[in-house]
Amino acid sequence: MRRYEALEEIMQVIGDTPVVCNIGHPSQELYIIDDRPENFYMLGSMGLALPIGLGLAMNSDRKILVIDGDAAMTMNMGAFATVGAISPSNLVHVLIDNQANGSTGFQPSFTAGRLRLEEVAKACGIPNIRVVTRQEDIAGTIAEALAGTDGAWLVVIKTEAGMPDGVEPIPLSGVEVKDRFVARL
Repeated sequence: MRRYEALEEIMQVIGDTPVVCNIGHPSQELYIIDDRPENFYMLGSMGLALPIGLGLAMNSDRKILVIDGDAAMTMNMGAFATVGAISPSNLVHVLIDNQANGSTGFQPSFTAGRLRLEEVAKACGIPNIRVVTRQEDIAGTIAEALAGTDGAWLVVIKTEAGMPDGVEPIPLSGVEVKDRFVARL
């Protein structure tokens, strides 16, 4: 499975949960799959999906779901330490690990080598960590995480690199994305 198929599975079970989505291809694919005002598409700031989602979770009673990538997460691994220290029970971090830097041509990322982000998260004290390798297990794992009440969650979904043809830039400005997202919160 590729990230696109994983995103389709995720969106089947999230209801009206606000989503903060990593920049580039993940946001573009999410826009095609299920554009909705509850999606905050990052149009810049690689590595900041988790800190933005954490800030939202800390200031809301609603569940917040972050969709991130392995290469973006390595840009800001300190966010794991902050999440582990605070561990809000309304934060679900979905990390799609395709072992590639997709937006720059799918060069191998650090997770193509020895880096295991789920182990970094564990060392930082994130209490609920699941690794998913089969497409048919995604929806159930995300539903379990969204129902969880005992601290933050990290769901690592292992996928292949690549994306479908025809994925285009999101036709919304950053201000439009922000305004409609904030109106739904």
